[in-house]
Amino acid sequence: MASRIRKGDKVLVIAGASKGQQGEVLRVMPKEDRAVVQGVAMAKHHTKPKGAGQPGGIIQREASVHMSNLAHFDAETGKPIKVGFRVLDDGRKIRVAKKSGALIDG
Repeated sequence: MASRIRKGDKVLVIAGASKGQQGEVLRVMPKEDRAVVQGVAMAKHHTKPKGAGQPGGIIQREASVHMSNLAHFDAETGKPIKVGFRVLDDGRKIRVAKKSGALIDG
């Protein structure tokens, strides 16, 4: 099945500890049904020093969020939207906003 959320999409977190935050999808893990979103679900990681160039310490990184907790964000309306699929005349399968019918992939 084609993914409704892809790398580079603007999404809104609709459930969980980061509810209400929005950001860009940095990475999608389809086998685990998870995605990493920029600035969302920040987790602290303890790292060891790796040579002279990189000191150790506590760094913050984005943790993955389950896909069911994400909704595609429509910049025009400022609201989350549902994503559907449409096959064009030339055979390409593209994503569309269900409510407005606007093309997402272009």
